[in-house]
Amino acid sequence: MIGKTILQQLHQGAHIQRWNDHIRPKGFTELDKQGQKMIIAFVLAKYEETDRNAPINWRGLIEGGFFEYFHRLLLTDIKPPVYHKLMTQYSLKLNKWVLDKLKDDLQGADRELYNKFEQYLFDEQYCYIEKKILKASHYLATNWEFQIIYNLNSNIYGISETRKNIENQIEEHADLAGVQKISLKKKTNDFLDFVGQLRFQQRWAHCPRIPETSVMGHMLIVAILSYLCSLKIEACNKRICNNYFAGLFHDLPEVLTRDIISPVKKSVPGLDELIKEIEDRQLDEKIFPLLPLSWHQEINYLIKDEFSSRIINPERNIQLVSSREINEKYNDDVYSPIDGEIIRACDQLAAYIEASLSISYGIASPQLVEAVDSLYKKYKNK
Repeated sequence: MIGKTILQQLHQGAHIQRWNDHIRPKGFTELDKQGQKMIIAFVLAKYEETDRNAPINWRGLIEGGFFEYFHRLLLTDIKPPVYHKLMTQYSLKLNKWVLDKLKDDLQGADRELYNKFEQYLFDEQYCYIEKKILKASHYLATNWEFQIIYNLNSNIYGISETRKNIENQIEEHADLAGVQKISLKKKTNDFLDFVGQLRFQQRWAHCPRIPETSVMGHMLIVAILSYLCSLKIEACNKRICNNYFAGLFHDLPEVLTRDIISPVKKSVPGLDELIKEIEDRQLDEKIFPLLPLSWHQEINYLIKDEFSSRIINPERNIQLVSSREINEKYNDDVYSPIDGEIIRACDQLAAYIEASLSISYGIASPQLVEAVDSLYKKYKNK
């Protein structure tokens, strides 16, 4: 089963402050950075797949992002130059230590997950292109942060060297089609810049909470939970990948509308449907024009009607079904299934954990207590 420890560790990244020896705005946590990194990784992988006809191991990309996040959580708060120097000289020992720390939790979540983590760390050729994409995404996300803090820290000793190191690392990945597109500073860069604003949109903004989390961080948590749940129900490969990316993008419209809390959506009959209609229209007008036309159908399938389970039927039309029906009839890559019901449950599980963690730290507003009670009652027998 997916243990309590691994669920708590997923949120640990919200405590880890990035650039904490620099002047910086809110929203620079490791959790947020990892969420942005995976959105960039999706874009880079899509470009390799569509522009270069490169075979992408999408599940390997997802699992690589998961492994790298947990690796970073355990080796937290080490300054990058020191971290990279340590990894150059002691990578075998440090990686072995990370594996030992996570062994029980990973094997409890899925019996093959630990073995894949071990192979990912010690086999240089395993998921080679996916590792390269994730590394490029790491530096692109770091550079996005750096561009924001640079002017605030222009007089700090060593800042020019930091900029040069980041630029050099990005240049090392200039052979990737997506890196070239982003470097042009045109619409692909605009899309990533636009989505990056989700790092500054606070969850539960109406009540105090510890740790504070952003919409971006929440999206990553839901994606990982959806992936882990998909493993538990023995989902087909395409279903696992779809559930992850549908979870990763499920709140993307909030970059256009901000986070509208459920009580407001449900306060007036028909308001929720109207908000959904506005979100879909703005996606068509403001988000899709920033992405290649050939991606629109897939992105639309992933993010619209996000909490409905669906398949692509033999006539190539989207068909709404239940997750039970997917288990019984459509658990096959050919149907490209998505479990909107599971993503919804993972969305609410993430909210439950967010509220529970804050209460455990002594910040227990009435809204948080009510959320924990209502969500527990809703899911206690499921």
